[in-house]
Amino acid sequence: MATNQDDQFKKVISHAKEYGYVFQSSEIYDGLSAVYDYAQNGAELKKNIRDYWWRAMVQMHDNIVGIDAAIFMHPTTWKASGHVDAFNDPLIDNKDSKKRYRADVLIEDYCAKIEAKIEKEVKKAEKRFGDAFNKDEFISTNPRVVGYYEKIENILTRMGKSLEKEDLTDVKALIEELEIADPLTGSRNWTDVKQFNLMFGTKLGASAETAMDLYLRPETAQGIFVNFLNVQKTGRMKIPFGIAQTGKAFRNEIVARQFIFRMREFEQMEMQFFIKPGTQKEWFNHWKETRMKWHLSLGMGEDNYRFHDHEKLAHYADAATDIEFKFPFGFKELEGIHSRTDFDLKQHEEFSGKKLQYFDHEENASYTPYVLETSIGLDRMFLAVFSNALMEEELENNTTRTVLKLPAVLAPVKAAIFPLVKKDGLPEVAKQIVEDLKWDFNVFYDEKDAVGKRYRRQDANGTPFCITVDHDTLEDKTVTIRHRDTMEQKRVKIEDLKRIIKAEVDVKHWLQKM
Repeated sequence: MATNQDDQFKKVISHAKEYGYVFQSSEIYDGLSAVYDYAQNGAELKKNIRDYWWRAMVQMHDNIVGIDAAIFMHPTTWKASGHVDAFNDPLIDNKDSKKRYRADVLIEDYCAKIEAKIEKEVKKAEKRFGDAFNKDEFISTNPRVVGYYEKIENILTRMGKSLEKEDLTDVKALIEELEIADPLTGSRNWTDVKQFNLMFGTKLGASAETAMDLYLRPETAQGIFVNFLNVQKTGRMKIPFGIAQTGKAFRNEIVARQFIFRMREFEQMEMQFFIKPGTQKEWFNHWKETRMKWHLSLGMGEDNYRFHDHEKLAHYADAATDIEFKFPFGFKELEGIHSRTDFDLKQHEEFSGKKLQYFDHEENASYTPYVLETSIGLDRMFLAVFSNALMEEELENNTTRTVLKLPAVLAPVKAAIFPLVKKDGLPEVAKQIVEDLKWDFNVFYDEKDAVGKRYRRQDANGTPFCITVDHDTLEDKTVTIRHRDTMEQKRVKIEDLKRIIKAEVDVKHWLQKM
């Protein structure tokens, strides 16, 4: 990872703390590794992202419903799903630094460095050719770039095949052939690659002798599968239909890193779409397109997203792709779209002895539905939104401002209301505006410091609007409204404030872009 990417990521982490978005969990006790708390603004932003997903996924679809399944599940669930036997990460230790790494991540990071070289070549050529530059043509014809892409392709294909065959010796051989070194010490003294199960175990029961071994769920999908028939029957759902849910999942990540990107306790937003066997290809393409449109509706830049088709498919999948986002540390998975065939329902049918089939009245036949899954990490989405929004801007008067350009629909605070001074009845008018607006929006009152300083604080906090009450307000019932992104200021009537803010932050205004 390049130094400026490192610096940018450090800024993201410190800004998240300084402005009340993310704190280290139990920090007063020196924290807990890879566990984080969402602070006052972070909790709002997280809730707004969750709501934005839920509205698009459940409210806007008449054939998708939501559930909230328990974190604890009967232990046989995880036997049926394959997690007990196969939920492993390939780990490798460095003998000199005593540090442990995920072998696949070491190899992926190596490929990311090659991608950075490709980007450098593209930028150089862009400078050289100016307006005449054709990026696609350059990428497909420049021998050096083509060579880089081939190298990445070969490495990832080989890794995928070795992991699929559980050939961990070859994974180690690949690390050695690529001369991958320990990122901390530069040592290439590696142990063999071993598989490590990621589930957290716990116990249920009053005494140690009678306690039942349970797991904290490592994913939320199984809660949907085991409730398939309950939801279908009580909701009188006809195929195709979907079941969505958001909730916590837990993984004993040995190499948790990159702030909230990879945590031990995290939140998922998943939707399992039940379909007729044989229609999975068209639904896979449909959900790929629909999910990408949802991401693009937030206006975070088309260039920051890409699809990455899986080389290594899970044994039950017949298609899988990731929507990757350009984080400060490079393109990484944000959302997965998987065609899971009938694996899940068939497994639960076998292990529970209960029939999990759908009776199709039109065909007068029963069958086990196929499943199309969309699964996005809420914490990763939070990091994507937050890191993309944070920027330093040079202003005309040779000063800079730190601004968090969050999509207005997601911003924790929609408007900050200031009295120009703390006297002459201005605070009273400002507080009355707060009282009126807080029924519809999360708003904030601030009377401390000069107005310029208050503007800067709200810019850094991501607040789309600042509203200033001054002496003219007392005369003509107008206030100054300032836009965060343009810093443009306008005089408007107090009675128009609600309409102006709503036009910018309303979910409908954003989701209609889909």
